[in-house]
Amino acid sequence: MAFVLDCSFALAWVFPDEATEATARLRDSLIDDRAYVPSLWPVEVGSVLLAATRRGRIDMEEWSMICANLEALPIEIDPISPSRAWGAALDLAHRHDLSAYDAMYLELAVRLQIPLATLDRKLRTAGQAAGIDAPKIA
Repeated sequence: MAFVLDCSFALAWVFPDEATEATARLRDSLIDDRAYVPSLWPVEVGSVLLAATRRGRIDMEEWSMICANLEALPIEIDPISPSRAWGAALDLAHRHDLSAYDAMYLELAVRLQIPLATLDRKLRTAGQAAGIDAPKIA
């Protein structure tokens, strides 16, 4: 089943101390499935990699391998997201007390009517309130 992939969930695939059996199963599901992300996702991933480097979690030399591994996955960047940022996403951010960034993931899941994979409790709760579940991991 297709799903929207939040940056927090994807980076659990990068940082071993954040990985769980559930995050691994969802990554493995991409053999047959596809993930969707809003257009801000690559920038958000880059920002997390930069912060992790500054904190000494990873070395700058690892960036290209991490990005290549993420690019190899069937992750589709939604081209419609920018037009939604000032409309539906902003409304969702206000309604659910989310950041505009997090609301972009929720807006995409609501629009596509597919599950939202996130490790962020507040975003997961907002998704549930909007009728969006987490992906079912067999």
